[in-house]
Amino acid sequence: MLLAIDIGNTNSVFGIFDEDRLLTHWRLTSAMTRTIDESWITVKLLCQEGGVEPEALSGVIISSVVPNITDVFTTMSETYLDTRATIVDADLPVDLEIKYRNPGEVGADRICNAIAGKTFYDVPQVIIDFGTATTFDVLNGSGAYVGGVIMPGFEVSSRDLFRRAARLFKVEYHFPEKVIGDTTETSLQSGILYGAVDAINGILERIRGELDVQDLDVIVTGGNGAMMRPHITGVTAFNPNLTLEGLRLIHEQIRNR
Repeated sequence: MLLAIDIGNTNSVFGIFDEDRLLTHWRLTSAMTRTIDESWITVKLLCQEGGVEPEALSGVIISSVVPNITDVFTTMSETYLDTRATIVDADLPVDLEIKYRNPGEVGADRICNAIAGKTFYDVPQVIIDFGTATTFDVLNGSGAYVGGVIMPGFEVSSRDLFRRAARLFKVEYHFPEKVIGDTTETSLQSGILYGAVDAINGILERIRGELDVQDLDVIVTGGNGAMMRPHITGVTAFNPNLTLEGLRLIHEQIRNR
């Protein structure tokens, strides 16, 4: 069995695979202060919750954008599971051509998404991941990773607005019935969410233009993907576990070399 860990700036997602089947998964807050022992207790409790014996875990693979947390889980894996974790980066020998000027700049989660995207869906494609940042990962018709877009996630942008504007306040994130708000709450919801949607759809049109294609698969993932999906133009698929699946595929590719 494989323990796959996707460490993000806001949340971390843990998944346990039995070969190619995702048995169970959890989304937790990314805690910068968690110790090695606390990380092990977390993994052990999650395994018990999922009906998996921790001793059955024979592999660990980690995608991370938070180096300090990466170190904690790497040491936890060696100490408690007697397993050296695979850390995803652009230097791993995986089936993905990266055309970034500096491939080392591509985030581990984006590599995972691209590997899973080209495995499960048609190319050319763009993967939109709704996390702390909203990222677009673009694969051309040959399945090569040609680059993408990084924009602030709507939650990050709105938190800064609430902090700087004395008379504005935090609102629940759901789409109002109308774009024209008739209260401060619905006006904020409209601006935050419909503003994000129109920016995303606009970027998608620019991507189609630069690739000179109209037949473009659009895959949505990430914590806020389910809420945003109905408002994004041309969505082909919603896969909330795309990054975890990418981790599994990378582990398989390395193991089979």
